[in-house]
Amino acid sequence: MDCLAGCSLAQQPLLPPISPPPVCLASPLYTMRSSLFAAFMPVAALAQDAPAFPERCLKFAEELNGKLPNTTVWFSEAVLAGTNLTLSDNDPTCTRTSQQVDVDMCRVAMFVTTSPTSNVSVEAWLPVDWKGDRFLSTGNGGLSGCIQYEDLAYTTARGFASVSGNAGHNGTSGAAFGYSDEVIEDFSWRSVHTGVVLGKQIVEEYYGRPHQKSYYLGCSTGGRQGFKSAQDYPEDFDGIVAGAPAFAFNNLSSWSGHFYTATGKPGSPTFLSVEQWLAVQADVLKQCDGLDGHADGILEDPDMCAYRPEGLICGSGNNSTSCITGTQAETVRKVFGAIYSSDGSFTYPGMQYGADNSFVFIYLAGNPFTYSTEWFQYAIYHNPEWDPATLSPKDYVESASRDFGGISSFKGDLSGVRDRGAKILHYHGLQDQIITSTNSARYYNHVSRTMNLPSGDLDAFYRYFRVSGMGHCSGGSGASAIGNKAGDSYVSEDAADNVLTAIVDWVEKGVAPETITGTRYQNGTRSSGVIEYKRKHCKYPLRNVFKGGDASNPDSWQCV
Repeated sequence: MDCLAGCSLAQQPLLPPISPPPVCLASPLYTMRSSLFAAFMPVAALAQDAPAFPERCLKFAEELNGKLPNTTVWFSEAVLAGTNLTLSDNDPTCTRTSQQVDVDMCRVAMFVTTSPTSNVSVEAWLPVDWKGDRFLSTGNGGLSGCIQYEDLAYTTARGFASVSGNAGHNGTSGAAFGYSDEVIEDFSWRSVHTGVVLGKQIVEEYYGRPHQKSYYLGCSTGGRQGFKSAQDYPEDFDGIVAGAPAFAFNNLSSWSGHFYTATGKPGSPTFLSVEQWLAVQADVLKQCDGLDGHADGILEDPDMCAYRPEGLICGSGNNSTSCITGTQAETVRKVFGAIYSSDGSFTYPGMQYGADNSFVFIYLAGNPFTYSTEWFQYAIYHNPEWDPATLSPKDYVESASRDFGGISSFKGDLSGVRDRGAKILHYHGLQDQIITSTNSARYYNHVSRTMNLPSGDLDAFYRYFRVSGMGHCSGGSGASAIGNKAGDSYVSEDAADNVLTAIVDWVEKGVAPETITGTRYQNGTRSSGVIEYKRKHCKYPLRNVFKGGDASNPDSWQCV
């Protein structure tokens, strides 16, 4: 029987002990705590039901051991509101050594064997004030095996009992994929599904009652994981918030790697300097920014932009940093164009116009993209010496053919979601500098064709929102704070402003979002709490158009 693949916990066999090389096996992240009460507040200062909370939590790990197949529960510890939780065992590449915790909660850490050559680490955070009997899983990012502690903190502060896993390996490197294809299976789907299956049982054991509704929150790789769950395990979640999904994953890896070869080497005739690329970016806005009725440095619909780079070709009076050659204009068209495999098949759409300027430094400055390089080295070719400078359309074919665990996550049939009454709220920033938002529209249209449903019918269970002025999952120059991730604790919890509330209201009250209102904070700094303006973002295929008046007023814009 394939462990945790479509079978219940009770049905799963215990696997034999495994001892793979440390380079791939996710080593135990945690040790038992020896001073759990060091930071405890006086009992009188705790909530009314809190006197039993620390003791109950501390004993919980012992209660769980033996009840969860293939699982070792490392520890359970009581964490009080206001604690800056030290994460000393977190992989250094995850760049998170501590996490602020805003509510009293029980933290449970475990290690799960998923095959003879793979395993995942999972944490469950169980708030004392469990609201609405809601369960939630987070996703991951990039190639990373980093538990999303920031999202655990954000969602438990909202009252969700939440879980997060390490995607089957530790740290941000993809080197672990070279050890076993089973590790890639964990990264593809099994880590999230395992966390959900175990997490729901843990919730019932801890609270003495089952969850009522189950939710998912993730972006980038986390967005892909959310759609993978919707496609293959629709029973896992009642509501999914999936942002900037990295679906069509293998083709995305080809696309993100192709910039290194498309631009040429620094100093070659095809290569543009950073200054020249920034001139191109400014020229895109000059040609297309006003198409939505208001010139503000933000494209409301990049699809309307028919950018012509030839207008920047050098003439008399121009210097080399503000103009380009005809050969460089060809490079610009390649960068913003789709890519195709050696057999002529479509591989991946081009970058949308109006991407955040960091796109230039990530993809166009003459360096290979690390995630793409490591995916080809360890997952596709099992050759750490593979040279990203050799990437060609033939490699696109090879990559697409190696769809480990269905990691492409691009199935157009969401009937499982529809039939059980679940909901998907999909969003993508139109300034995304890492994953082109064009691919999200492509997937939405793929679902429409596959299910033979127009947008009006898809609306019943699947809605896609294009968020102008949002970079990759957050940031950007526009109204991009939508309650989708950690750091959005400053965002209103009203459903109109907050996608996490919106998905709950859609699932539990039947109130579906027609728009998402994003918030722009002064200087783009959320922690300032000072709102510069708000803007409503439209449900695809509608687009945002300025009607006139005060552009900072959300009602000055209309979805058409």
